[in-house]
Amino acid sequence: MNPKKLTSRQQTEEQEQAAVQQQSEVATAQEFATPEAMIRHDRMHTPVPPVIGQRLKDSVAQLEPEPASPWWRRLFGGSK
Repeated sequence: MNPKKLTSRQQTEEQEQAAVQQQSEVATAQEFATPEAMIRHDRMHTPVPPVIGQRLKDSVAQLEPEPASPWWRRLFGGSK
């Protein structure tokens, strides 16, 4: 085989692979109306690592519940 043809063939294959990769990146690109929408999308598609989830559960379990306010304060909206 001619080495020049081999490099041309390799270059052509690399160019085709680069074009396919570019097209797949363009096809998966999304635009979000707000930063909050982007964060919601990311949250739905990114799993929480088990270690982080366990640490969060432990931290929440250690929190003391807030004392309930009296019924009259809830009814009339008084401040604490």
